[in-house]
Amino acid sequence: MKRIALYLALAFCLPAYVQAQNTAAISIETVPPVVVQTLPQAGTVEVDPDLKQIQVTFSKAMQRGNWSWVQLSADTFPTMEGQPRYLDDERTCVLPVTLKPNRTYAIWLNVDQYTHFKDQQGRSSVPYLLVFRTGSGGR
Repeated sequence: MKRIALYLALAFCLPAYVQAQNTAAISIETVPPVVVQTLPQAGTVEVDPDLKQIQVTFSKAMQRGNWSWVQLSADTFPTMEGQPRYLDDERTCVLPVTLKPNRTYAIWLNVDQYTHFKDQQGRSSVPYLLVFRTGSGGR
């Protein structure tokens, strides 16, 4: 009877204990960084083709000099006009670009083996697909 009571106690208490242990380990400091904002915003249509830079802002400070702006296809990746760089906030990475009118752009941030967007503790950011479409321009 004691053995059955022990098994019942384990069956009901162990899952709660394990969940509490896993939840205790989750914090802003321990989870990987995520994209919190992009410029242009994902899903936007009629983006000004004269826009000269794409920006991505992460949820935490990132390692300077590391990034993974990944090409989905040659037709959907903008022409780069220099190297990416981080702003002083250490959370925003800027990609200088030239955009063409009436074109859909799709850019992966950290995908597959390209995971160089990392926080200052070395955790790779969660993959993010930025997709937007430019307008005709000439406004």
